[in-house]
Amino acid sequence: MDDLADIPPQKFPRHIAVIMDGNGRWAVQRGLERVRGHQQGARTVREVVTECARLRKDHGGPDFLTLYSFSMENWKRPADEVTFLMQMYIEYLQKERTTMMENNIRFRQIGRLDNLPDPVMEEVSKTLELTRGNDGLTLVLALNYGSRTEIVDAVRAIARKVKDGQLRPEDIGEGTISSHLYTAGMPDPDLLIRTAGEMRISNYLLWQISYAELFVSDVLWPDFGVHELHEAIRSFSTRNRRFGALDDTNTLRKRPAPATGG
Repeated sequence: MDDLADIPPQKFPRHIAVIMDGNGRWAVQRGLERVRGHQQGARTVREVVTECARLRKDHGGPDFLTLYSFSMENWKRPADEVTFLMQMYIEYLQKERTTMMENNIRFRQIGRLDNLPDPVMEEVSKTLELTRGNDGLTLVLALNYGSRTEIVDAVRAIARKVKDGQLRPEDIGEGTISSHLYTAGMPDPDLLIRTAGEMRISNYLLWQISYAELFVSDVLWPDFGVHELHEAIRSFSTRNRRFGALDDTNTLRKRPAPATGG
């Protein structure tokens, strides 16, 4: 049975962004090494990605799923954990290319790629090329990503165009900035999910989530599954998205004047 069958297609988020938190805690709670939490978290990624692909096929959305895979700040973690994460990322792309093709998933990568290990970039390139013709769900992995860095890179690119006479400062608007972000060409997220109960944005898509609906789950990412994903989407479907405007639900209606006797 489809738990979301009663939700109209227009009530599904077009773009879901996820901060996958709690892998390390999941492992520590079980007396395991932190890396075991990351391994279990990768299994959760497969489940969530596959379900989003099905939802797009059956319900028309989401079109994009963006996962915060590795932040700029994650380089501060112990070297052995970083090395493990890079190797796990390589193995994930190798194993999941078949899943992507079977589910008509198109792959996309965002983040600073210039200082990633060559083996990682090789697998990224292979996956981008293989899935280029797919037109189902777009899976976006944010690797070596930080939103402030993204905005800095966009400002630098715009400044170079101004310096070269390709762009006038007075012509710079929100669209100019959006088109120079890593996410250029993608719709902004409608729904931002964070797991493990943390109430932080963590330098993630700061420009893009200006009007996103937030859903915080207490469930640690390795335990986050289809049920929790459906819960987040159902919550989103009930939100009254006003984008700063007013609607009939929060305006005072004038009561008719009482009738006066003649």
